[in-house]
Amino acid sequence: MTGNMLSKLICIFWTFLRISPLTFGGGYAMLPAIHREVVIMKNWISDAEMSELLAISGAAPGGVGVNVSALVGYRLAGIAGAFAAVIGITLPTFLIVLMLSVLYAWLEHYPKMQALMEGIHAAIIGLIAAAAYKMAKSSIFDRLTLFIAAGTVIVMLVVRVSPLVLIALGVVVGLMATYLKNKWGRKNTLSHTELPASTSTDNKTAEWYMADGI
Repeated sequence: MTGNMLSKLICIFWTFLRISPLTFGGGYAMLPAIHREVVIMKNWISDAEMSELLAISGAAPGGVGVNVSALVGYRLAGIAGAFAAVIGITLPTFLIVLMLSVLYAWLEHYPKMQALMEGIHAAIIGLIAAAAYKMAKSSIFDRLTLFIAAGTVIVMLVVRVSPLVLIALGVVVGLMATYLKNKWGRKNTLSHTELPASTSTDNKTAEWYMADGI
């Protein structure tokens, strides 16, 4: 392994190692932090590439945060990069959850502990909403994608159906729309112009704690 490759793997590992312990709420709560680090701060991948990785990660089994980390690591340094990213994102979480599980078993009946958990639950909803908003900005760019997103939400709220079925239907609708537009000689509805990512690092530390973690 060359020195440059080892340095890149250490950088990938350290980046995801820092993200994991500062984000609460699971995989979707990690997405704003991952996006800021790999797209805005380090400019490793573009917004469009990140959107594609999020789509694949959400469709694949397992936690979306770990899936995104693995795909970003693989995109940067192959299998070794994926391994470094996954270890980095999971190691702090494993240790923290182990410690909190022991602590919670001792204190779960105390009113202050119950109040603390209720506050965390409310904060997690906000983090997930922020992640959904960021995904929507890069994924919903015309009436077709808006229809697919809205239809998926409505179906999941009123009907008990496997997410795998909805993902498959989304793939079919997207392919059919692209085929028909090309056949009719119209502009492809599934293309959009990517906006340049901001590279400003002003108040970076404050934004990290206020927007992406605790």
